[in-house]
Amino acid sequence: MSELHPVIAKVTDRIVARSAKRRRAYLDLIERGREAGTNRDQLSCGNLAHGFAASGEDKPAIRTGQAMNIGIVTAYNDMLSAHQPYGRYPEQIKIAAREVGATAQVAGGVPAMCDGVTQGQSGMELSLFSRDTIALSTAVALSHAMFEGVALLGICDKIVPGLLMGALRFGHLPTILIPAGPMPSGLANKEKVRIRQLYAEGKVGRDELLESESASYHGAGTCTFYGTANSNQMMMEVMGLHMPCASFVNPGTKLRSELTRAATHRLTSIGWDGDDYRPLGHCVDEKAIVNAIIGLMATGGSTNHAIHLPAIARAAGISIDWTDFAEISDVVPLLARVYPNGSGDVNHFHAAGGMSFIIRELLDNGLLHRDILTVARGDLTDYGKEPVLEDEALQWRDVPVSRDENMLRPVSNPFSADGGMRLLAGNLGRCIMKVSAVDPVLWTIEAPAAVFHTQDDVLRAFKAGELERDVVVVVRFQGPKANGMPELHKLTPALGVLQDRGFKVALVTDGRMSGASGKVPAAIHLSPEALGGGAIAKLRDGDLVRVCAARGLIEALVDPAEWEARDTPPAPPAPYDTGRELFALFRHHSDLAEAGASPLLAAMEAEL
Repeated sequence: MSELHPVIAKVTDRIVARSAKRRRAYLDLIERGREAGTNRDQLSCGNLAHGFAASGEDKPAIRTGQAMNIGIVTAYNDMLSAHQPYGRYPEQIKIAAREVGATAQVAGGVPAMCDGVTQGQSGMELSLFSRDTIALSTAVALSHAMFEGVALLGICDKIVPGLLMGALRFGHLPTILIPAGPMPSGLANKEKVRIRQLYAEGKVGRDELLESESASYHGAGTCTFYGTANSNQMMMEVMGLHMPCASFVNPGTKLRSELTRAATHRLTSIGWDGDDYRPLGHCVDEKAIVNAIIGLMATGGSTNHAIHLPAIARAAGISIDWTDFAEISDVVPLLARVYPNGSGDVNHFHAAGGMSFIIRELLDNGLLHRDILTVARGDLTDYGKEPVLEDEALQWRDVPVSRDENMLRPVSNPFSADGGMRLLAGNLGRCIMKVSAVDPVLWTIEAPAAVFHTQDDVLRAFKAGELERDVVVVVRFQGPKANGMPELHKLTPALGVLQDRGFKVALVTDGRMSGASGKVPAAIHLSPEALGGGAIAKLRDGDLVRVCAARGLIEALVDPAEWEARDTPPAPPAPYDTGRELFALFRHHSDLAEAGASPLLAAMEAEL
């Protein structure tokens, strides 16, 4: 067994020291929750009667209070393909709970929007703050004090972070996240990208594009590319919050059902009445958060988690920053290439050995914290095995080697020596760049800026031929305070076309790029944002800008005296349609992207 890598140990120790005061306050909070807070034995008879009035055959068991009652918080809707399978999960969980003498109730539902539907639309400006709305909804669901355990049903981009942020405030409760799995593979990813770029160039029409997209996103389950949703699932594995390696088993299969059943059974074994109490607030500690960062680097995961992980951590009294990400990225090798970083999707990744192979490799080489409190029976070692059915019974087995080294490699032969996520800093601020899918010859771009305030303006300029040159495309007033920090994935095909035409192209923005950001160098989450006094607001068309992932630089190459004297332009008007105006409170109180861009956590911590 290898010793923990010294850099990972150093970063972990730094996080522990930085977080000491708030973590202690958090642990005190959840101790009070167990002793005198949200518990059934604190309810009056009238309270309790309301809680089990409609519970049918489970009413006697809930009434006596002699067995665990599991609160199900579900993100089910049947518009979102990843969450459509959850429609039948509550009944499955109730049946599984009864098998071990427990009960379950749906505690509440949370919203689950689909970025795939809202990309490039005004509704996308609700996306990031939907995470905080989900956290609030989760807290409301669990506030009824009816539950001794929690089953969280959620998969996609903001849903898992939001569920965790809310559930962590009830961290005395044992909690398991239960996934539903990815849809089967559809149209090959290279073909999908080809059609998108042809459409961007006007060479195919809407009918051809819709046919291609429909062949890619074709059924129930998570989208199969390795974006934010599937990065969520990876993180839950390395944090030990799923049943071992449950993430990427397809919906509607016997194995998927057995994993859900096993999660329900296990939840009843880790309550506070037994000898294996595993509350969420102790499972999500500094080591688990570091493991999540490591997993992102080892698999080329979504840059969106440079925002979501700090928010999850803060909900557990833990403070991390982008320097922590960068230092871990420097020492963790890239072991997976999953589309858009490679040709295969998450189904191919899982078939090659998937998370069980990744976790075993990292553990065996001292690149993950093994000694974390997982929801399984042991430590993280259990997560180095894959689930299978043997004679209809659920078992876990070893994955000794990668079954496809084009997709999954050992630490001894990685795709690259580091994790491919870079921290850039300079006179424009601090930002993140994911380089795992970017050709190293393009890691440094120095070109004149073309400055825009909306992604639609960029696309108009592209269609008019105004970007046919080496260019750094700057899209500002896209931060959380300005418009909720939408993803700018709509720009990817156009920028990819310019790159394919031989131009040196980069994107600089205080907004987000999709978790499936690809081959174009994109300096994203630039902080401070334009509306918050960030230097990006000073940029003008034609300014020479240097974006350098190799040296970790982002700079406006402008005379310092001129730069200091520049005024900043007025912000665009506040959004007022599609419900965006309802989120004005969130925009006004959001904090920096590096801290998680959360108005809830900023306000909560101000009261401590």
